[in-house]
Amino acid sequence: MFLHKLAKIAMVGITVAFAPMAVIAAPEVNQPAPAFTGIGADGSTINLNAYKGKTVVLEWTNHDCPFVKKHYESGNIPNLQKEATAKGIVWLQVISSAPGKQGYVDGPTAIKLNAARGSAPTATVLDADGKIGNLYGAQTTPHIYIINPTGQLVYKGGIDSIASTKREDIAKAENYVSSALTAVAAGKTVTNASTKPYGCSVKYSS
Repeated sequence: MFLHKLAKIAMVGITVAFAPMAVIAAPEVNQPAPAFTGIGADGSTINLNAYKGKTVVLEWTNHDCPFVKKHYESGNIPNLQKEATAKGIVWLQVISSAPGKQGYVDGPTAIKLNAARGSAPTATVLDADGKIGNLYGAQTTPHIYIINPTGQLVYKGGIDSIASTKREDIAKAENYVSSALTAVAAGKTVTNASTKPYGCSVKYSS
């Protein structure tokens, strides 16, 4: 009897422990992308709704993450950014690292980092409190989301198909982001609309 009661108490404890995690549900593909307003690295206000009518890429990043370094130091992400923005696509970096955690930077530092790496996003969103990251269910750096001109989320997941920190794997991998953007531009359905993201965990405050 005592053991039975103990087991029930343990199950209640488990339920309570996991309940908060179920409160935030990640957005689904082919559903409206969650709206948000954030502060840019340059101090400007960034409102997702202002980009209606354009394709938008959200890229979660952490400059100290080895997976992010792979894609930046190789030029892979900067090149994707430049190709996308040249076509009128809006590319937003999002930094959800909390103060004191790996990858946290202030606005001026984020701008200097992008300049040093040849990075060319449309803007960088500072999300130190993690509200935008939690709104989207961002798990890793990098983690990519693509929103079409009507405001629908059409892709979420990894940047490509090989989860490694090796630069030489980039050429061998299927670039999910490039393929998704090509499909959106052609008015077609994204084939691999939801893939498994890989990289470092997003360094939220808790």
